[in-house]
Amino acid sequence: MKLTLIKTIALGSLFTCSAAVMADQSDYKLMIIDNAAASQPVEQSFNNCALNVKSKNYAQADEICTKAIALLKQSNGPRMKVRELTSFALSNRGVSRMMANNDTAGLSDLYEAAQIADSEMVSHNLTRAKEYLSL
Repeated sequence: MKLTLIKTIALGSLFTCSAAVMADQSDYKLMIIDNAAASQPVEQSFNNCALNVKSKNYAQADEICTKAIALLKQSNGPRMKVRELTSFALSNRGVSRMMANNDTAGLSDLYEAAQIADSEMVSHNLTRAKEYLSL
């Protein structure tokens, strides 16, 4: 009972957080969960993904973003918020893959992110990737 309550409180904290944007020199937008106490596994993975992209650790960012996506798929939070955060995590992974010159996988992630949730930030990243690839 106590563990269930703790999980509920933790998920409630996660899903009340808003996503913030971290500007990158490449003009892509990286989303993070704006929460000073980002201590839950989903929050940590989500934010560490963006930080590794910003630090140009693309292989590690890809791995961490993939973990964040998997954790989000397992979460029991509000469906709309989970979809939005999954879209943001896919976008972050897509940016990481684009920066690592894995264009096909990056573009695939960005298209999937755009299909999951309507977001100006995700749309920006997809447009930016298509411009980069001259599509």
